[in-house]
Order: sequence, then structure tokens, then C-alpha cells
Amino acid sequence: MFEVAELGQAVDKREFEARVPELRIGLLQAQQALLGADFPVIILVSGVDGAGKGDTVNLLNEWMDPRYLRTFAFGEPSDEERERPEYWRYWRALPPTGHVGLYVGSWYSDPIAQRVHDRLNDTELDSHLLRIKTFERELADDGALIIKFWLHLSKAGQKQRLKALAANPETAWRVTPQDRKHLKLYDHFRRVAERTLRETSTGEAPWTIVEGSDARYRALTIGQHILDRIRERLARGHERCRAGSAATPALKKTLLNALDLSLTLPKKEYKQELNRLQNRVSLLSRHAREQKISTILVFEGWDAAGKGGIIRRIVPAMDARSYQVIPIAAPTDEERAHHYLWRFWRHIPRAGFVTVYDRSWYGRVLVERIEGFAGDDEWMRAYAEINDFEEQLTDSGIVLMKYWIHISKEEQLARFQAREQIPWKQHKITEEDYRNREKWDHYEHAVNDMVERTSTEYAPWTLVEGNDKRYARVKALKVYCERLERALDEGD
Repeated sequence: MFEVAELGQAVDKREFEARVPELRIGLLQAQQALLGADFPVIILVSGVDGAGKGDTVNLLNEWMDPRYLRTFAFGEPSDEERERPEYWRYWRALPPTGHVGLYVGSWYSDPIAQRVHDRLNDTELDSHLLRIKTFERELADDGALIIKFWLHLSKAGQKQRLKALAANPETAWRVTPQDRKHLKLYDHFRRVAERTLRETSTGEAPWTIVEGSDARYRALTIGQHILDRIRERLARGHERCRAGSAATPALKKTLLNALDLSLTLPKKEYKQELNRLQNRVSLLSRHAREQKISTILVFEGWDAAGKGGIIRRIVPAMDARSYQVIPIAAPTDEERAHHYLWRFWRHIPRAGFVTVYDRSWYGRVLVERIEGFAGDDEWMRAYAEINDFEEQLTDSGIVLMKYWIHISKEEQLARFQAREQIPWKQHKITEEDYRNREKWDHYEHAVNDMVERTSTEYAPWTLVEGNDKRYARVKALKVYCERLERALDEGD
């Protein structure tokens, strides 16, 4: 695979100086055009030690407009990063639409290093590479232009490069004991790199191998390739699938209308159970904090189903310093400029903490689907994207609870009318709430699809019968206690 990058490619100084001005102008013009585009550019610079990764990144920062380019270098994860799922730090570093993200050291660095040092076997490496391909496919499906460079040196070339750096007092600091150790592992590193590039060079995110021995050749090749890819993408555009074309077949029976909404709980029993369960939550949440077990609670349901009431019965039982409640409304301009999952990754709790989402990423397959805010291709692939997202959360040890609070259409209308009569609740009711009732059957079908496709063994849905608020609150608390207690027992 790397033979083509060991041919001794070089560019003389005269040719380099003649081509650079036009290339720099082209890159700056492409960046200006990119500002009006609906996709970001993600550039990865990886490769052999000494092949010029750092020099390349510095040069691109010099040639391009730094106002619309951010550079990220991922080293060892911080304590904050270690206490969250592995990809949390990568999602947070994604550029918004119209901007460029430049990465030296990326999601490839750790799996390659782990395999080179035999802390992973080939099967485990392939598992990491599958995760990478899924991540990059999700970004590309959402529109991102992914450009990946692998800077290569032969074994002799790497040895010569490190020797030259070490001999120069101004660059000697760049040669570390780890670099010398890696030189001894070159053959193994090359095999791992070949396997990695072969498995992850895909149609949506192909690798470009660049010979790194000549700095001028390397710079011109990378700069021109970036310019060509951005220009090609701007010319092609990002055509999103037309929204709302998928028909909603009628279902005689759904998971929701199979629920028994007549279930109730007497007031006296409710008070006793509420007190008992809140005490239980208080105790379990303290143990979870001590054991560094995080929890994410997701609440979905009909308008006026009682989500807020349940949340207000759960969080007072916990230390206010240990949780945050995230109400999800229409995305902001900043959020719209990123992948739809980006804003949810931002709020993933640290180890031992709790995040409560009042509505969530499921808006993609509910309101965005029904109201036509997402194209058919976008919401249909979202089921797999959500399952992958939730698997990453639970694989990292997070307890993920998902509730759908269900009420009847008649009960919803009664609650709407009651809200209109209560001064401090009138702000909760809008004309949009009434309009949404006209699409009740469409939403019910979408919820049925959602539960069917995203209720997994690692993140099952809990359907809560919500016509009686007391019953719904107690059931939600009880299920939470049972799940948290099981996680604590598994952690012992």
C-alpha cells in the first residue's frame, strides 16, 4: 500500500515558489465560498513520526484564514474526558457548517498505538475501526466533507528525518524517547497502519497517502488536494432528501394503544410510595456518585403528558450539585450548524453525575419526521445513528433510562383546557399544541416505530401509563430505582 509513497517525490524551490501564491489565493477563496455552504470540512493529518504532520498543520494555518479554521491536537485524555464516553471529546470538537476543522492526532491515534504496543489484538482493532467507520459515515451522511491524509516515510527515511531533527539545536526537542522507540517498532507500525487504512478508506471518507520526505512536495500536494476537494464539493452542493414524502401506514394496534390507561393510584398510597421511592433515589444516587456511575434520564411523551411533573419528583431527591436538567427546544443557530447529535453529546455527564433530558435526540424521528424538518433519508437513518450513540453511552458504563409518557387524546385535551384556566400554567399552552393534535395518528405511528427500532437490550424503553399522574410518577421512580440498583450491584 505504501510503495507509491516511497518513490522519492520532490519539488524544487523555484517550482514551489511559483505555485504557492496561486494555491494560497485559491484556498482563501474556497474558504470564503465555504462560509455560505451547509456543510463543514474535516481534515485529518496522520502518519509516521517525522513525516511532517506538525509542519503541515502549521503551514495550513498560515495559508488559510484562521478565523474559519480550528486546529485540534488530541493527546492523552484529560480526567474530564476519561469520565465520559470515548468519542465525547471528538464530537465536541466538530466544526460548524461553513468552517474547517484540522486534526493532528485524531480518533485513529489511540487504536493504532494500542495495537502497535500489543494492547489490542487484530479483532479488537477491527472493532475500533468499525466504530470509526460508523462515526465518519454519520458525519458524511449529515453533509460533512472528510479529507484524510496519511503522511508516509520509509523506515530509512524516518531514521534519517529523526537524525536530522536531533542534530539541529532548534528542533532537537521535537525528537522524544517515544519517537526512537517507535522507530524500532516501524515494521509492526507499518502493518497496523496498512490494516487501518485498508479498513477505513471508504467512499465517503477515503485516505490520501502522501510521501512526506520532501517538505515542498508534501505541502503542495496536500494544499492542492484540499482545494480540489472543497471546490468539487461546492460545485456539487449538498442536496438533502425532500422531506415528508414517506407515507404513514395505518396501524390497527400500536404499542401505545395497547397500554392500560385506566391504571390509577390512590392519593394516600401515592404519598407513601413517593416518599419511600424518593428516599431510595437519594440513597442510590449517593452510592452511584461514590462508584462513579453516571445516569442519563430521557423523557419523551405527548404534550401535557406530565414529563415535567415526573422530573420534579425525581431531582429533589438528589444532590443539586450532582445533576442537570436539559430542556430541549428548537435548535439554536449554533446547534443547527452541527450534526443533530452534537448538542446532546455536549451534555453527557461526568462519572457519577446525572443528566435529565426533557425531550431529546428522539425529536429527529418524531417532530422532525412528522413536521418535515428532516428529510426521509435523514430520519430513517437516525434509528441506527441513535442506537449507535446509545450503545457508546452504555458501553462506557452510563445508566441510560428512556421513558415515553403516554396519555389518551381525551386526557390531553382536558389538560390543555385546564392549563388555560390556571394563570401560572397558561404559558405552557400554545396554538401549536392544538395543531399537533391534528397529527395524533401520525405521531402515534412514529412513536411505535421509534420504540420498535430503538428499544434495545442496553437501552430499553419504559412506557408509562400517564392518564393518572400519581401512577405515572410512582412507576417512573420505581423503574429508575430498580435499574440504578441493578447497575450498582453489577458494579460491586
